[in-house]
Amino acid sequence: MKPVERIAKNTIALFLSNAFILALSFIYTMYVARYLGVEGYGIISTALAFTGIFGILTDLGLTQLTVRDIARDKGMVNLYLVNIALIKLILVVITLALLVATVTLMGYSSTSIRVVFVIALSVGVAAFTGLINSIFQAYERMQFVSIGNSINSIALLCAALFAISRGFDVVNFAFVYLFANLATFVYSFAVLVRDFFKPKSQIDLSFWGPVLREALPFGLTSVFITIYYWTDSVMLSYMKSYEVVGLYNAAYRLMIVLLVVPGVLSMAIIPAMSKLYVNSKDMLRFTQQRSFKYLAVIGFPIGVGTTILSDEIILLIFGEEYARAAIALKILVWSSVCIFLSSSFSSLLRSSNGQMALLRITALCAMENVILNLVAIPAYSYAGASVTTVITEFSVLVLFALVTLKDRYWEPAQTSALISKIIIASLLMGCFVFALRFLSIFLLVPLGAAFYFAAAYILRIFDEDDKAIFYRILRVKGEEKS
Repeated sequence: MKPVERIAKNTIALFLSNAFILALSFIYTMYVARYLGVEGYGIISTALAFTGIFGILTDLGLTQLTVRDIARDKGMVNLYLVNIALIKLILVVITLALLVATVTLMGYSSTSIRVVFVIALSVGVAAFTGLINSIFQAYERMQFVSIGNSINSIALLCAALFAISRGFDVVNFAFVYLFANLATFVYSFAVLVRDFFKPKSQIDLSFWGPVLREALPFGLTSVFITIYYWTDSVMLSYMKSYEVVGLYNAAYRLMIVLLVVPGVLSMAIIPAMSKLYVNSKDMLRFTQQRSFKYLAVIGFPIGVGTTILSDEIILLIFGEEYARAAIALKILVWSSVCIFLSSSFSSLLRSSNGQMALLRITALCAMENVILNLVAIPAYSYAGASVTTVITEFSVLVLFALVTLKDRYWEPAQTSALISKIIIASLLMGCFVFALRFLSIFLLVPLGAAFYFAAAYILRIFDEDDKAIFYRILRVKGEEKS
């Protein structure tokens, strides 16, 4: 199977499952945010932010290294699985202890500490699921990742509805996350044993040191990315209140949902890019340029449309209690656009041994984020945190682009012309949507999308290569159905 067809197959599998997951996420967020209220939702969001930051210590880049190395040599699967699982077990125990000690020393309430501990347990379980998923990803068997993600979303929603029906308080509600992650792990482990892993002792302590050193740049990169993803929520909870955290995270959760799109494409292309880096630099360059193009085509209209419809979106999903979150959504959506654009560069660097460049850039931007938040949050609360997030992600995008430019993985003139056309199409769509705001959002969104792609066609954003790729995608989809 050709690289483009293989990427198309995996992307389709992930997108189909994530469309389903996206729908469940909206339903889950709507019910949970309304049930817990702004303050309760703020407590859960603060716990998720803490565990998000500390949770990266359970991995330290090991899963990313596993994807890259096993994609190149499938014979190493048992060696990696056994030894990295043992390393992760040690890391999970250390992380739980550090996390509980930190929130206790910071003076958080006993309720918050209990919520953090329960959600931290779920993150510990997810660490092992992530390792298993790295094997699926290395083998380019994305359907197993898709099914696992779907199980997680279904379990999360079902457990949440059960908790709501029983009137659980915020502490007991935290067990919803643990239940969902346990269900996902059981499925993933069953598939792993059935299809990929033949149990036998391959414990090799001499393997641990080299693999940790090799993974460390990936791990530190993830630490810094996690800092500027989650530090704003932690700082808001410490400097302001849980209510402010709840309002901010109403918008922030929607932004995270949007990131399913670049996340799916990254999962699909990183194994292929890892092999192309060794076998075909020209094909690697082509894959990078097309992934950037498609993410830009999707990202910009989402930014424009969400900015215009943010009030309607917040009221639809969260209700009047969260109306003030609309301003955060108007701002934060542009950080999503930056992440869409930078995602293709990030995938390229992860696949081509560029982990040190990733590390330097993310470290610099994490420091930028913390400093800006220290200035912006006291003065401008969650609106200031939103602006800081956009500035940080834009900095990441610019630096990623500059680093990859030296190897001519993209052409400035060609990229500028493409972006200009996409912006024009997006703005035309924005005018169309704004003029028809009196319509229901359920009708306006598909109409706006149709108008945008019609404008994209007229502006000739898509070329013959795009048409050929689209044809291959349709062919792969037809083969999957048959």
